[in-house]
Amino acid sequence: MESHETPWQLLIVSLPTPSATARMRIWRAIKSLGCMALRDGAYLLPIGADREDALLRLAEECTREGGSAWLMRVLPRSTKEALSYRELFDRSVEYDELRKAWKETNRTLASLEVSEITRLQRRLQREYAAARSIDFFPNDGSAEADAEWRDLQQRIQGLLSPDEPHNVKGRVARLDASKYRGRVWATRRHLWVDRVACAWLIRRFIDTEAKFRWLAKPSDCPKTALGFDFDGATFTHVGDRVTFETLMASFGLEGDAALARLATMVHQLDVGGEPVPEAIGFEAMMAGARDRLPDDDALLAEIGAVLDSLYAHFERGASRAKT
Repeated sequence: MESHETPWQLLIVSLPTPSATARMRIWRAIKSLGCMALRDGAYLLPIGADREDALLRLAEECTREGGSAWLMRVLPRSTKEALSYRELFDRSVEYDELRKAWKETNRTLASLEVSEITRLQRRLQREYAAARSIDFFPNDGSAEADAEWRDLQQRIQGLLSPDEPHNVKGRVARLDASKYRGRVWATRRHLWVDRVACAWLIRRFIDTEAKFRWLAKPSDCPKTALGFDFDGATFTHVGDRVTFETLMASFGLEGDAALARLATMVHQLDVGGEPVPEAIGFEAMMAGARDRLPDDDALLAEIGAVLDSLYAHFERGASRAKT
């Protein structure tokens, strides 16, 4: 139940009529913040420190342009009125529009070139991230959109990575990492989330002297190499585990809370699952790096540094949770 004791932010702005360019720039900024118009020049937003700072900057810009601006906190008079404020921010219509666009996209995906699919994926990612960033009160519409987004992402990844492994049944055997040092590890080239995360995990926690082979097709894997993340590989999807999680289980790394958090992110991006706030940003970065760096060694070096930072971030969070 929404409490009427929680304040909201109200921005009231007025700009001189000749300031058409400034008016459009400020209007776009107001829209990108997710404000709802109560009337012309009066915009409501849920309370939040970052949002308040952004509204203050907009108010200052209005003043510099010769206009006037007032930023205030307002209190609903009742719980019913607070709920009516909240209903203004229902993003169902925006999500419906996105879902319609995704359905149209799905019909044409198979006819597109890889480069076109990659560009399209980045654009759709930006649009969806923008919608989520102003979805202050997620509801059933948000959950339905998230499910359809994951389905579309899996379809796209199926086209970009047609050799994605199938899950196999069985138990994951515990292995001695000391017997896996200085080995050649092989996986499909044009790395995506699970494969690049596996390569990082191998070199960081399992085999610091690992050498990697990037395969044009799984059948190119040398018999002496340790294959990962393709059908028939030494390490692949087992049960509901993606390959990253299989490697963690194989080498006794599941007790590392920071790695477990990374594993949740990799799982979500590879096959769907529990949402992780960092996932959208990581996926966007991964897509951009993959498009910019056709060499997989360079891609691993760049994304490996990102994973190092994410691991440190999650490790710090795990330490705080213990105290």
